[in-house]
Amino acid sequence: MISRELFSKSSRLFPGGVNSPVRYYDPYPIFMKMGKGSKIFDVDGMGYTDFCLAFGPLILGHSHPDVVSSVKSAVENATSLGTPTENEITLGSMINRAVPSIEKMRFTNSGTEATMHAMRLARGYTGRNIILKMEGGFHGAHDYSLIKSGSGTLTFGIPSSRGVPPEVSKTVLVGQYNSPSTIEEIFRKFGKDIAAVITEPIMGNAGVIKPENNFLKFLREITEKHGSLLIFDEVITGFRFGFSGYQDIVGIKPDITTLGKIIGGGFPIGLFGGRSDIMDSISPLGPVYESGTFSGNYVTMAAGIAALNKLHDLDYSDLESKTATFERTLRENMGENERIVISRYGSMFQLFLGIENAGSYQDVMKADSSRFMRMFRMLLKRGIYMAPGQFETNFVSFAHTSEDLEDAAIKTSGALKDSSNK
Repeated sequence: MISRELFSKSSRLFPGGVNSPVRYYDPYPIFMKMGKGSKIFDVDGMGYTDFCLAFGPLILGHSHPDVVSSVKSAVENATSLGTPTENEITLGSMINRAVPSIEKMRFTNSGTEATMHAMRLARGYTGRNIILKMEGGFHGAHDYSLIKSGSGTLTFGIPSSRGVPPEVSKTVLVGQYNSPSTIEEIFRKFGKDIAAVITEPIMGNAGVIKPENNFLKFLREITEKHGSLLIFDEVITGFRFGFSGYQDIVGIKPDITTLGKIIGGGFPIGLFGGRSDIMDSISPLGPVYESGTFSGNYVTMAAGIAALNKLHDLDYSDLESKTATFERTLRENMGENERIVISRYGSMFQLFLGIENAGSYQDVMKADSSRFMRMFRMLLKRGIYMAPGQFETNFVSFAHTSEDLEDAAIKTSGALKDSSNK
């Protein structure tokens, strides 16, 4: 296979042969060469129905003609200018109208950058040092995000990666998503020092874990009570379930929001924004520094404008309906005695094998990830590409047809049955 040969070459250039660890799986990842609509195609010419969708940006599917046309036109004018452009205003205005809590914003080049700057902004604005995050919540690969739970509820976190100084971990506390009691305990002890709580409103980097029992409302109330900021990391959920943020669907207004993925139309992008008085703390108006050579990149802005223009006119209820049908077909064809949770919200879904509940990080960590990867490899042979990991998230796009989804559901149920016998 050509992929095996390419992996041998890439392993001499890149650690593990990949440029992001989530792309690796044993014995080697399949190398892709193109994507069109709901399909991707590997270097050997095999096609796959794609549910990874570049880990989320491609809600319109691969190479949507409106995005491609917009990018081609933009490139004829410029690739990057390093100056303000009207494209930035156009895309920013679209986002401002769709997500009213984002009164002012800054574009970045990735979700990692967006959350990193959002945390710094929260500290600078409040004059406090501590950030409270949720265990299992992933907010990019910067030092202040790569912190996991410490040895007890009321301890500071510990680094989840080498190279993160212990001094950094002493400024990050870790609470439990969907567990108000753990958050209350932390605020009782550290409330006057907490600059912000950051959370994905729906956890998408530990599979799909949905908020329960008004957890997000609770976070809004406790942060207001203690003078802390609330940051919603909507890099995954923004514009995923409607032409808005998830915050607008549930009616909870954070102080700062981060976006990414969908708003770039498949090109590198991130954004952090929020209340005007908070955002005015950013340089050159305020003392909190942030910059980026490619922030607001001309071509990315053009791709984002085209994507959001298209999404504005699409019926998200149709996407919900298609995904619900996929889930129902999968359930109807699964084995009767399977212990599998299909955790889904809108067009996001993940399968947790060997457990009966996916309401918390602790629940999903008990899932059978080895069997999941057996299923994943069997699906590859059947022409289905899901995100390569038990704790990633899969997506359905507007480009997926009913035929795509029925075929995928039946093949997934078959792979589930076969994986239990290995």
